[in-house]
Amino acid sequence: MEHKLSDTEQYLWDFIESHILEIPNYSIVKLSEQANVSTATIVRTMKKKGYEGFTAFKHHLKEQENKNINFSSLDKVDKGIRRAILKNEQEVVRTINMMEIGNIEDAIQKIKFAERVIIFARGFSEMIGQEMMVKFQLTGKNCQMHTDPEIIKNISRKLNKRDIVIFISLNGETKELVVAAKNCYDAEIGSILLTANNSSSLMNYCEIALVGFKSEGSYFPDYEVRSRLPLQIIARILLDSYALRVTDN
Repeated sequence: MEHKLSDTEQYLWDFIESHILEIPNYSIVKLSEQANVSTATIVRTMKKKGYEGFTAFKHHLKEQENKNINFSSLDKVDKGIRRAILKNEQEVVRTINMMEIGNIEDAIQKIKFAERVIIFARGFSEMIGQEMMVKFQLTGKNCQMHTDPEIIKNISRKLNKRDIVIFISLNGETKELVVAAKNCYDAEIGSILLTANNSSSLMNYCEIALVGFKSEGSYFPDYEVRSRLPLQIIARILLDSYALRVTDN
């Protein structure tokens, strides 16, 4: 059974999750130096997370790597390609592990009983919103999506309590979405957030948050082009779960 982490322990765990690919190669001393925490903090954190110690945690990671990805036929695979594969695998696996069944169930119920589903998304997240809109419509749900910043802000002031709003934002800080979310919050309009940032501004205003894991770094550092894979995974889980629920009924 896991126990609540202290602020320092939570900082360490966040550091570990952000550097998960390198952790199996760290000693406890190196992790202590890299994360700037004591070895005692590492031991306490591991025990609270259900592991006997840091070594046991590393064994767990290596076992998971062996189970999840098989490179036996790719012995000479380029290190860069291998890292790219593992980066995507981590985003998928860790996002799934972060999903809270209760939040998914609550989101399904909100969508099911809403008269309209309104999706707000910007940038590359619009593609995820477009897929969600079409699939909701295929189930017979009245669904619409808005991507223009001014329209998003205006529409958010005209909704009623029979609507449910879905916000899609990787970092949760898109200004017009934050404004719209606050409008919904003030008017007591139900809202669902798909994001990969659990400390974002949107988290303060959205009723139900479905949070995924976003790996550090980007292979396109000169541009604001970050992977939406965590959001795609969350959206698919939500859509599939909703479709199954509608079919069952």
